Amino acid sequence: MASADSRRVGDGGGAGGTFQPYLDSLRQELQQRDPTLLSVVVALLAVLLTLVFWKFIRSRRSSQRAVLLVGLCDSGKTLLFVRLLTGLYRDTQTSITDSSAAYRVNNNRGTSLTLIDLPGHESLRLQFLERFKASARAIVFVVDSATFQREVKDVAEFLYQVLLDSMGLKNTPSFLIACNKQDITMAKSAKLIQQQLEKELNTLRVTRSAAPSTLDSSSAAPAHLGKKGKEFEFSQLPLKVEFLECSAKGGRGDTGSADIQDLEKWLAKIA
Repeated sequence: MASADSRRVGDGGGAGGTFQPYLDSLRQELQQRDPTLLSVVVALLAVLLTLVFWKFIRSRRSSQRAVLLVGLCDSGKTLLFVRLLTGLYRDTQTSITDSSAAYRVNNNRGTSLTLIDLPGHESLRLQFLERFKASARAIVFVVDSATFQREVKDVAEFLYQVLLDSMGLKNTPSFLIACNKQDITMAKSAKLIQQQLEKELNTLRVTRSAAPSTLDSSSAAPAHLGKKGKEFEFSQLPLKVEFLECSAKGGRGDTGSADIQDLEKWLAKIA
């Protein structure tokens, strides 16, 4: 007994020295008993480590609360941002910086997300995406459904980059393409927009793959979208891309309510 106490004191420089005698005793006891006991202990330790790892992943996921609103200039991102936060209409203008605010999700859990409206200007949008993408729980790519036909190439080029960046993240964000301005008579439907984007992204993919590869090999993002040898479809991506129709302005003018119920439901689903 005295020797055990003296050994405990002699080891005393920390937690490792304090518990080492107990660990040695446990190891000896396990070795002397039925080997099946050792197997049970190993299995329990494996379960414990799995639970710790799962908790770590969940805590990391829960820290990703940002929803990025991205898209071309004048797609209606900022008005969607304002409508989601206040429900009110407000005249907006092209911004050169980001705007962020807490958004209370419409669900029974009372959870909240951080909405971040990113600039749509061509010279700024990629650098702001780079700044915020690691914290993104979801990305809402806003499309102007009324001008889509003449902007389809620009929309596809930006979407191509956003999808590549999203697929390269460790925790792939939820992805939504919000077909905005459905209140305008000439607006294209979500289904038609999806079909046109798939065609344009397929063309872009072929063009980019034929171009010389970049010298920067450190990027974790994949070099192409979809499956090689097949026409591109969103269903080929490792992340689920959803489409919905909405109208930040609403169908009854500036004083009317917005048609964003489907968007609000989607945000509640991913929160």
